Order: sequence, then C-alpha cells, then structure tokens
Amino acid sequence: MTKQFSLLGIPFDQNSSYMRGPALAPRLIREALYCDSSNLFNESGLDVASVIHDAGDLTLPTDSLTAFAAIERNVMALLEQGRPLLSLGGDHSITYPIIKAFSRKFPRLSILHFDAHPDLYDELQGNRYSHACPFARIMEEGLVQRLVQVGIRTMNHHQSDQARRFGVEVLEMRGCSDIGDLQLPGPVYISFDLDVLDPAFAPGVSHWEPGGMSVREAISWVHSVQVPLVGADLVEFNPTRDGTGRTAAVCAKIVKELATLLSNFQESR
Repeated sequence: MTKQFSLLGIPFDQNSSYMRGPALAPRLIREALYCDSSNLFNESGLDVASVIHDAGDLTLPTDSLTAFAAIERNVMALLEQGRPLLSLGGDHSITYPIIKAFSRKFPRLSILHFDAHPDLYDELQGNRYSHACPFARIMEEGLVQRLVQVGIRTMNHHQSDQARRFGVEVLEMRGCSDIGDLQLPGPVYISFDLDVLDPAFAPGVSHWEPGGMSVREAISWVHSVQVPLVGADLVEFNPTRDGTGRTAAVCAKIVKELATLLSNFQESR
C-alpha cells in the first residue's frame, strides 16, 4: 500500500566552506521533476505525482543556530502529520537539525549516507556547523544507532579517527559495488549528497571529486534498500555549476527513485 510523503525545500547554504549556491537548488529540482522532457513515473512503475505532498520551501535566517532551530521545528511539525519526509537542500549542514527532529520521533534510526566526503570533521575553518561536520554532531549527540557511509573517497587521518571514535561503517568508493549483505535495521533515513556521483554525471556540485558513482550505480544502491524509509535528504546540488541543467535532471531522477521507498513506509501504531 502506498502513501504520500512530504517534500520540503530547505534553501540554506550559509555553512558551505568553498562555494555558495546550494540554497538555489530546491526550486530548480522541482522544475526538473515536473519538466515535460520526462514524466513522473519511476522505474518501479509508481506515479510519483500521486504520492507527493509538497510542503513548499522554508524561509530561513542567515544565522546557523537560528536557522537550525527553524528547520528542526518545521521538520518535526511535518513528521507529526504521519508522512515520511524528503528534504531538498541546501548544503549538507541541514542534515544535523533534520536528524535532531527525526530522532525525537524515531529513536532507533539508522542512516545510509551517500557522499564523496565523510563529513565527520569536528570543525572546519573554525565552524563546528560546517557542511563538513554534520555527522560529527549527529554521532556525538547519539541521535542515531547506526551510520553507514557509501562512496567515500576523501578520507583523511582526522576523519578516519572520527569514524573509529563513533563506530561509523565506511564503504569507500574504491571497494564499493553494491549494497550486498548490508542489513539495515529500521527505521532508515537516506542522506544523499550529489557529489557521491562522479562529476562527469553531475557537474553541478561545489566540490568535484572524480572517481565517483555513475547515476545507474547510485540508483542500483537505492533500489537495493529492502526497508521503507522514514525520510531522506538530497543535498549539495549547486546550480551555479550546472549550466546545462544536467545535474538538476539527475536530482529529479533520484527523487523519483526514492519515492517508492518513502511511499511504502507505514507508521506503526
């Protein structure tokens, strides 16, 4: 049985360390999703238009802590409506307040994190809320029971130490083929950073990291998840580096393929 999921735009990129631009992404992802160049059916045969409850975009202040409080409050309000939630970022720092809200409703949460970078810095450039730090904040606060990272190819000594400290399971890109025997206990949340993809497929990101996944490989991973999702985010699309609209189309494709997992979630009573 399918149900609706909420779609929320979180146009916030104040914690980007290199380039601004991801705040522009939610509107352009929606435009690509509804563009007449394709249709809204996904590869599972689901009419995605029938399961989206569009909650619009948040209007956020520039101060991180104030913005994070607003994100957490709004995400919690949407979760209380009983629908899974897909958030469109924005830089990756937004995952921290999103997960703070999710952990209140789903205290045994597991995260499947797609990224070129582990985002486990204790701080970057003096900023503990940088888009390079959200999973350090999530893990040190004990907000999830398990964090599995896929596609990593920039692991340095500090972040390797952090991964060991927090018990993070890291599947680096060089040895990464498919989900295999990975058993994810529910409930599950997916955090999908666009730069997990090779920039040949998705150039519209701030940090180009060659050697990443193809779009087909990423979709195969999503299709391999065997449990419905309580939520997901799609982050780090930077439209200022996407002159052809190619990356926006990839974002729309990922949204459509996540839709089946999100719409299959049934909240336990």
